[in-house]
Amino acid sequence: MRRILWFRRDLRVTDNPLLSLGGEVLPIFIFDTNILDPLPKNDRRVTYIFEQVMRLKRSLQRLDLDLRIFYGDPVEIFKVLEEEGFDEVAASGDYDSYARARDTKVSMILPFNSLHDTHIYQPDEVVKDDGNPYLVFTPFYNRAGSLFGKAHLRHYTPAKQRLLAADYKEITEIKGTSKKSLPLTLGSLGFEENQPSIPSPEAKLSALEKKLQAYAKERDYPALDATSNLSPELRFGVLGIRELLRFLAEQKKRGIDTEPFFRQLVFRDFYACLLYHFPKLAWENHRYPFNGLKDRQKFDAFSEGKTGVLIVDAGIQQLLQTGQMHNRVRMICASFFTKDLLLPWQWGEKFFAQHLLDYDAASNILSWQWSAGTGVDPQPYFRIFNPWLQAKKFDKEAAYIKSWVPELANLSAKHIHDERFMLSYRIENYPGPMVVHKEAANKALEYFKKRVAEGVEHA
Repeated sequence: MRRILWFRRDLRVTDNPLLSLGGEVLPIFIFDTNILDPLPKNDRRVTYIFEQVMRLKRSLQRLDLDLRIFYGDPVEIFKVLEEEGFDEVAASGDYDSYARARDTKVSMILPFNSLHDTHIYQPDEVVKDDGNPYLVFTPFYNRAGSLFGKAHLRHYTPAKQRLLAADYKEITEIKGTSKKSLPLTLGSLGFEENQPSIPSPEAKLSALEKKLQAYAKERDYPALDATSNLSPELRFGVLGIRELLRFLAEQKKRGIDTEPFFRQLVFRDFYACLLYHFPKLAWENHRYPFNGLKDRQKFDAFSEGKTGVLIVDAGIQQLLQTGQMHNRVRMICASFFTKDLLLPWQWGEKFFAQHLLDYDAASNILSWQWSAGTGVDPQPYFRIFNPWLQAKKFDKEAAYIKSWVPELANLSAKHIHDERFMLSYRIENYPGPMVVHKEAANKALEYFKKRVAEGVEHA
């Protein structure tokens, strides 16, 4: 069988289902212009992906394989590849709305063999007895736990594969039916290097072994290096989910409580499952007829980290400078955005999507809907985080805040966490708080109640 192995969110050779398929193979990766064209030319994610693709290419070469790299629209690329006489294209499942529409179009060109690899469970695996998806996490988690077994820890071993002759030394650009050979560099894609400086997945996994014992207690404190930091690796499959699960199983045998960490992995599956079953969640509310108030000035202050609400500004600065943001801080920022500022959650989701190195459509979209109170979560819209109390609780010494907002270096943690003090205190080249939280929260509640009563969406 002549088979295309389409690498996408599985940029590794270890435990990869694609490599378990025998026959004549053409391994490929596509730099998708539909995704790349809207991005700024210094987008750090493109640097990261390009480096991981090159890493994958070298790993394949050690297996007497290689990786042919394309640049263009996947549908146009497969129309060209169809002429080379392939029997099928194999790829690991990708479940957001764009990916599913793209894969459907490709399947009309060549038989499409979809493999399960990206998440623990398949998107229709953890469902109610009647086949409907769960809308609440706890029952989803309980059902997921009852279904978990050896199959979810499976290790795929490489099959005998023969590499098809092709041009592996360059990037093949395809526009319509025309081909063009480009040098195998990031610059050929029109992007500048923007090195995110990330430790190897092996180093992160080794560090996680020490972090697991205190994970449940420390994971919410952004000044501590207490989380796995593996979200980019999981997003792009540089580290396989099953390898991580086997690692957890070994730690559990040693008496380490791995449940809190496993729970977060299942949460990732929960959001992927929801977006699979309810693709419209990507752009519209699941519940409640409100969508925020469009205010470009407030949005600009938020997106520049100049709100004067210190924990929010620290999070935005971390995001802008590194492409990463601690999960607790993401929740605080999203609540402030949708409740204190009353901005549309779609704006915030798009902003995060533009900057997060680990951007995952399901996790980002569903998290923003959760914060806005418009998603599937049964908690009503009146859940509003107080950013000052959140900062005091999870960044007591203001170490995280000071690390990203150096203008506050000489202020005590007591003053940094005191909203009244910060409303009257002036810092050179740094704004005071743009809202008073209690007033903003009350205004938000009035707005939400009014919209719900009217039953109309306000945009």
